[in-house]
Amino acid sequence: MTVLLIQSQTDRICVGSSLFYDEDGDLAHEFYEETVVTKNGRKKFKLRRIQKNLIPQGIIKLDLPCIHVDFPIILCEL
Repeated sequence: MTVLLIQSQTDRICVGSSLFYDEDGDLAHEFYEETVVTKNGRKKFKLRRIQKNLIPQGIIKLDLPCIHVDFPIILCEL
């Protein structure tokens, strides 16, 4: 769920992030760990998704979007 708030005093947009921190402090959308499965004497490596001990990044403050000075199109009001 994305939360969008506009603060008029600081001209910033606040958005809820979908990123998480893991135990090591790495930041990502999803975390996986490699596990070894032994079946019939053969080793097989699988990725297992980690869903525990993740801390959400929270709300991020972004600047308001603006058009760059070098934008090649002239904007006018008709």
